[in-house]
Amino acid sequence: MPAKRSAVFYAGPKKQALLWDLGMRDVMEFGMWSWLCYPVVWALNLFNDWIPNYGIAIILLTLLVRILFWPLTHKSTVSMRRMSEIQPKMKEIREKFKDNPQRLQQETWALYRNEKVNPMSSCLPMLVQIPVFIALFNVLRSAVELRYAPFLWIGDLSEPEGLFASWFPFGGLNILPLAMAGLTMLQSAFTPSGDNSQQRMMMVSIMPPL
Repeated sequence: MPAKRSAVFYAGPKKQALLWDLGMRDVMEFGMWSWLCYPVVWALNLFNDWIPNYGIAIILLTLLVRILFWPLTHKSTVSMRRMSEIQPKMKEIREKFKDNPQRLQQETWALYRNEKVNPMSSCLPMLVQIPVFIALFNVLRSAVELRYAPFLWIGDLSEPEGLFASWFPFGGLNILPLAMAGLTMLQSAFTPSGDNSQQRMMMVSIMPPL
């Protein structure tokens, strides 16, 4: 008697809500960040259900992430402000013990203890946020929902803007990266300056992965 086998094939976009209804949860290929990317996609689609525009949904999702991490960001800012306040004392110690590295290190940590400042307290909150921003990047890079989704002057959120392509080389003018760079510089200008290691950590945390 001949055996019978049945199979189900799917040919369509990798849209999470649809794939999960079909029992296919690992098709998105988010890799090691899947545990964080799936909630991000869910929140993105939820905001789009409330306001049917993925551009606005991305803005709301970004605001949500900022609100959730505000306590950590506030703590980091306070720590950087305290580090900025003790910079004159740090400069004096460097000048006084510049020829004695061991004594310089001892006096530096003594200053931290006396002022009750932890130089790493402004960096650790930033490190906690990095996986979330990587997940956001992975989702926005591969979300099929953004394909042909318009927002303001952009006709397709999944593609570069490419404005005035006939006037500018390399595919046209992209305003959003320029706006992002300007906002990043503005944010840095209003952020209390600490030592060089803290400033480098701040730049790593606020710049998106390439």
